[in-house]
Amino acid sequence: RMAVMPGMVNAHTHLFQTFLRGLADDKPLLDWLAAAIWPVAQALNPEEAFVAAKLGLVENIRSGATAVIDHQYIHTDPHNDDGVCRAAEETGVRFLLARGWTDMGYHPAFMESPDQIMAEMARLHATWQGRANGRIRVEFAPLIPWGCSDETMQRTYAQGKAWGVGCMIHIAETRKEVEMNLELRGLRHVEWLASLGTLGPDVQLVHSVWLDDHELDLLVVHGGVVVHCPVANMYLASGMARIPEMRRRGITVALATDGPGSNNNQDMLEVLKTTALSGKVSTLDAMALLPEDVIWMACRGGSQAFGQPEFIGSLEVGKKADVVLVDLDTPFAMPVHRVPSALVYNVNSGSVDTVIVDGAILMRDKEVLVVDEKAVLAEARAACARLFERAGIAG
Repeated sequence: RMAVMPGMVNAHTHLFQTFLRGLADDKPLLDWLAAAIWPVAQALNPEEAFVAAKLGLVENIRSGATAVIDHQYIHTDPHNDDGVCRAAEETGVRFLLARGWTDMGYHPAFMESPDQIMAEMARLHATWQGRANGRIRVEFAPLIPWGCSDETMQRTYAQGKAWGVGCMIHIAETRKEVEMNLELRGLRHVEWLASLGTLGPDVQLVHSVWLDDHELDLLVVHGGVVVHCPVANMYLASGMARIPEMRRRGITVALATDGPGSNNNQDMLEVLKTTALSGKVSTLDAMALLPEDVIWMACRGGSQAFGQPEFIGSLEVGKKADVVLVDLDTPFAMPVHRVPSALVYNVNSGSVDTVIVDGAILMRDKEVLVVDEKAVLAEARAACARLFERAGIAG
């Protein structure tokens, strides 16, 4: 017995981090960055970015994600971005490269000048926008408010508007980051975006944990898609976003795993259950988020984050054939009294049987067809070892 559902959208990840899972457990965000992300990322090359992304995309396929937004901000070699896009092309997923950038206040190895950011994004747009029968697209992705200047924010947002692409940014992930922006600019994160004219329905606001009431009001007025990463928020002890209240106010919410470095997997079905349960316990309301709400966020909300609600997110005549079949004939799903309940509370990534993107079958009978999975694992093992040796990290 199979449940048929729209392909889910993993609305925010960092695929290069598949090589970093478990490397810096049990640390808050800023310590985690210093311990794991920065040392390894400085040594990453395009071939390793390709292999890491391919491994992460196989995991996404196995969990029922047919579309993925990758916030790729490691540009020590500019062709790391191309490596990630090649992985998407090879694995057959629907893919949005959110090309990250910082131009101030961040680790010096990762900062770029405004002209570098614009030139590299123009190259990526010319190379990858609409590639693979339209499956691959690119957009700007300022990394964090405290690493982005006002001028470059406005410049990149305006160029994205001209190209018809969106914008992704991490905001209000931790209280410390909110305090940093208040000290720097006297504004909270959403207030800052609104003041620059860079807040709108085409902006994906990742985490959005520490938003106050005024910021929620601004989202209602201006629009913007909140991307909820509950597992990562718990893993880094960042806090829990006010998702039930956001939904009551009419704010669109999408769901995501976040990067494997702050989640340790890419299991969107785990995210469904975690979203539902965290929404209940954070409000002490068992009805705060129902299975249907969570599936809507993963599919319809995700389609809005992805910028293609007219093409994906639901099974309707005229939309893309992005379809997932989930096996309900398993010990942990049986008996199934309500399919939405089973999808959110019972099943796991091992239950995903078939994955179809754009009419092409990527996985059937729980076997990935688009790549040799054992070969990918071997490639990843070798590439990770080379990367860690070069970075001087004991893996």
